[in-house]
Amino acid sequence: MTWLWHICFSVFFVLDVHGAAVSGTVELRDSRDPGVGAKDYSGVVVWLMPVSGLTPAMPAHHARMVQKNKTFTPHVLAIPMGSTVDFPNVDPIFHNAFSSYNGQIFDVGLYPPGTNRAVQFSRPGIVRVFCNIHATMSAVIAVLESPWFAVTGRDGEFIIHDVPAGNYTLQVFHERTTQTTLDFLKQTIIIGSDNVHISPISVSESGYLAIPHKNKYGNDYSPAPDARGAYPAVRK
Repeated sequence: MTWLWHICFSVFFVLDVHGAAVSGTVELRDSRDPGVGAKDYSGVVVWLMPVSGLTPAMPAHHARMVQKNKTFTPHVLAIPMGSTVDFPNVDPIFHNAFSSYNGQIFDVGLYPPGTNRAVQFSRPGIVRVFCNIHATMSAVIAVLESPWFAVTGRDGEFIIHDVPAGNYTLQVFHERTTQTTLDFLKQTIIIGSDNVHISPISVSESGYLAIPHKNKYGNDYSPAPDARGAYPAVRK
């Protein structure tokens, strides 16, 4: 019986360490973006913040946002604060990733094919990424004060693993909606020992307006009339 007790204790210990899984589905509606196909609900960031207000320990990640075919991949990347992101250039042309918006400002400079630049993101916020050479390239990096997050796929599904027991505020970010909508979508959830499935989350894109952007010098892209930047660019 001693060995059985040890097995049972080990199982409960593992469950306690790993925590619960929080899952759900996000649906986008009222879209006016012609580049988004029918029922493509990808790129929505969902994360949990402790109601206590205490910042949890966050092991830093090392992520990648690849530049290929004049496109940033992934288009939406979520990372915990303190993480580093590589920007490898696998195109046969030069690129210059930068951000001048209200997230972390950075500029990796112009660099050739087959090389890489890296940026560490030390404060939370939404970082909107562009290329100084190609106006239609855009992406988003969500730098979070939480290790518990997920980004939806095309089907809108998400799952956040290993969430310890406690009370949390579930938050959502989507690049083509308003801050008022995002604030409205916040909800408090209670995590115990069992997995939690969230009711479907409906995100309206009504009221969203594309934000024009210039290059890193504050000037129009060249040629100006046809390649003028707008955030976000139409996704391919």
